[in-house]
Amino acid sequence: MNETPDPAILRVRLLRPGARIPERQSALASGFDLHACLEGGSIELGASPQLVPTGIAVAAPEGLDVQVRPRSGLASRGVLAVLGTLDADYRGELFVTMYCLPSGGEGGRYVIEDGERIAQLVVGQLAPAAFEVVEDLDATERGAGGHGSTGR
Repeated sequence: MNETPDPAILRVRLLRPGARIPERQSALASGFDLHACLEGGSIELGASPQLVPTGIAVAAPEGLDVQVRPRSGLASRGVLAVLGTLDADYRGELFVTMYCLPSGGEGGRYVIEDGERIAQLVVGQLAPAAFEVVEDLDATERGAGGHGSTGR
């Protein structure tokens, strides 16, 4: 029988009225939705990246990899959140960098409303890693081919 390990605890501080704790939308979702906290207002996105406030600060335990990722529902409409990492020692407000593709939204513009789900917070385990300088790397079939070398 597989036992579910105890969940890691991420401490959340609500910084403004209307701020919401990240939450899963289904029992098996891997991400916790982040909400815009605009104090009753809105932000219009265009092609230039903008920081969208969430109204929360999060303290992640050391050893966790906490990432901000786009929501597929918004991405399918050309509204993108930039992938970001929440470091374990950061204590400031969590902002999501967002923009709208020229062909997305309503003619390349999209209005984010207060409380709207704008991105996901995904939590993983960090692998301990170190770097070692060597003279050569082992050969592989792919070699140095990159940026589309394995196909589209």
